[in-house]
Amino acid sequence: MAEDKKKKTTKASKSTKAKGMDPSQAQQPGFAIEKLYLKDASVEVPNAPEIFTNREAPKIGIELNNTARPLADGFYEVSLQVTVTSKQDDKVAFLVEVTQSGIFQISNIPNEGLEMVLAITCPNILFPYAREAVSDMVTKSGFQPVLLNPINFENLYLQQKQQQAQKTKTDD
Repeated sequence: MAEDKKKKTTKASKSTKAKGMDPSQAQQPGFAIEKLYLKDASVEVPNAPEIFTNREAPKIGIELNNTARPLADGFYEVSLQVTVTSKQDDKVAFLVEVTQSGIFQISNIPNEGLEMVLAITCPNILFPYAREAVSDMVTKSGFQPVLLNPINFENLYLQQKQQQAQKTKTDD
């Protein structure tokens, strides 16, 4: 019996050594950024050039959306869509849409933790790149830069979970 346990331990040690890790690292959580990229970007200035003569302060609206999808074993694509709309009076000054994406390698994280990593950690990494792309595109379109304030993705995630829980209660 003791010999059987010894053989199993030896097999596990050999398989992890073959992969280049010691047995204690085999089950540790892992997170790595594989690739960050601008997946989609667009700018519209539908009322140019007349909009540039309007001196009224613009009203800025921001929409965020986060999506995640599995790619291969342990790899996930996470995309953060940011839409910024600027209006003066009832006319659209500009509309900027940016989708900043990344490929992340995530391993040995339980499902409940995985959802949080995909909804909080990954968007926190992507947001500064999306913010920079929005600012550059707005500036290149002839407007004053739009500097998006930092976003607390943890609070957004918790609010979304609370809304889902309330919706479930009202549906019952």
